[in-house]
Amino acid sequence: MAPAPPLPSPAGDLLRPLREEDVPAVLHLNATHVELLSPLDEARLQRLVGWSERADVITADEQVAGFVLTFGPGSAYDSENYRWFAQRYGDGFLYLDRIVVDDRFRRRGLASQVYDLVEARAADSGRLALEVNVDPPNEPSLAFHRARGFVEVGTLGPRGHQVALMVKELAPGQE
Repeated sequence: MAPAPPLPSPAGDLLRPLREEDVPAVLHLNATHVELLSPLDEARLQRLVGWSERADVITADEQVAGFVLTFGPGSAYDSENYRWFAQRYGDGFLYLDRIVVDDRFRRRGLASQVYDLVEARAADSGRLALEVNVDPPNEPSLAFHRARGFVEVGTLGPRGHQVALMVKELAPGQE
């Protein structure tokens, strides 16, 4: 697993590149929230990291408090959702595939801080793209993203596993 370069402080205090020793915690977090994500085993995680723009763990209290995976344009990522954005936006997007915050660390503002950092990285691409479950609905996530300025630009998936495809338009230097 090739590590991504460290982020400048204070981001370095919140996010750091995912390391081999983080894999069990990341897999556990994904399994704990698999109903909102997709299944993930070690081999799949390794492939995702290889395709990703960044694969970071969220740290708090010197512990792994979560993780985040983002994919840039031109990635070999095989996600139908990612491909949808790639077909429509070409090089003009950064895709946030998954973000998970351990329940023990929720309500501390970690997700908002991570989004600030990811949106700053996405600004040069023009937009941050992601999906949120709408059938079944993930109302807290939909409300969070709408409050941050994300708008729905499409839907994908069958009944019972449908997602809203959302983007936030960004300009360089904007979060």
